[in-house]
Amino acid sequence: MKDAIAILTGGGPAPGINAVIGSVAKTFLERGYRVIGLHGGYKGLFSTAPRTVDLDFFIAEDIFTRGGSYLQMSRYKPCAADFENNFNLGFFVDNNIKLLVTIGGDDTASTANRIAKFLEEKHYPIANIHVPKTIDNDLPLPGGTPTFGYESAKDKGAVTARTVFEDARTSGNWFVTVAMGRSAGHLAFGIGSASNYPMIIIPEMFDRTAISVDKILRLIVSSIIKRRIMGMNYGVAMVSEGVFHELEAAEIAAAGVCFSYDEHGHPELCKVSKALVFSTMLDDRLAALGLGIKTRPVELGYEMRCQIPVAYDLAYCQALGGGVYKLYSEGKTGCMVYADQAGSIGHLYLRDLQDPQTGKIPPRTVDIHSDQFRNVVENMMSYITPADYDAAKTYVQDPEKYDLYDILEWPRP
Repeated sequence: MKDAIAILTGGGPAPGINAVIGSVAKTFLERGYRVIGLHGGYKGLFSTAPRTVDLDFFIAEDIFTRGGSYLQMSRYKPCAADFENNFNLGFFVDNNIKLLVTIGGDDTASTANRIAKFLEEKHYPIANIHVPKTIDNDLPLPGGTPTFGYESAKDKGAVTARTVFEDARTSGNWFVTVAMGRSAGHLAFGIGSASNYPMIIIPEMFDRTAISVDKILRLIVSSIIKRRIMGMNYGVAMVSEGVFHELEAAEIAAAGVCFSYDEHGHPELCKVSKALVFSTMLDDRLAALGLGIKTRPVELGYEMRCQIPVAYDLAYCQALGGGVYKLYSEGKTGCMVYADQAGSIGHLYLRDLQDPQTGKIPPRTVDIHSDQFRNVVENMMSYITPADYDAAKTYVQDPEKYDLYDILEWPRP
């Protein structure tokens, strides 16, 4: 029987998944392996009848540039009882599988590690190599290397975001835009800066003070007043959905938000329009200040996840697909593959990245001390500074309350 590999995709979609699947398949097919695609993520491995597909050269080439995932995805995460009672060891034995390739985020990577250890205990050791995927760009790859899908999602989001900004200018309105990003503000910052937004708010900015609804609203009001002083009666504020993770439960409840939680304990942010919540609260604040402005909400989320990958991600994912075979041929296992900016393939062992207590991989956050970030804050964004206090008193009695550096308790540059 031929040696075989199995490929599965877990979590949510990201542009470039099919390029990885296609590249891995072509690389191993060329070397005589059977390549089995597993639908349903990990759910298939804990089922008596997993839904599979044999990948060939025709499929690999056909799916390469497509958005979405040819292999249906799942957020299924097995518990200890699933391993003992439901694990389909026969799937690996009967198909002579030597390598499990997983494509996903930190939860998918952690589960892959558990499966490899479990199979070793059952005296059927296999290799497992993980391909890191997330539009949030929050996996800790070295040298600023992005997670695949991020660049494509940022590009798609920026197209919509620039259109929103043009609407704001054309109609003389203010918009509140919220972008995906559970644990880090990379996507919100990337889209907001690419669209030249006058206010961008991400959780990393609150490194010296706690995040609160009041501070978020004051930052947006600061931008609105500053642009009025500049003679500009329109604008857009970008907020990362990740700020919701840091808000106190009482504040979230006071805002009328009630989250449900997924099987991993994450709040299901997708079921609530964060843009609507902030826009509504901002309208109340603006009315209390007598500024005569009503805002409009725009949510940037699902439309970014399954778009056709941009050229960067297609080439990057092709390199990652080849990198899987390179690491496997070198005997590597239990690791994530990455391709650095110079095109070299590297790997990171999951055991070195995971928190020893929780087993989670700590997220990579936006470096707010980088020159790129400081340039956007200091030169591109609009907000009240001490030089604006006198002019700002036309709109508010206490302009210092709307000074970005005072709100965030940052030292002045």
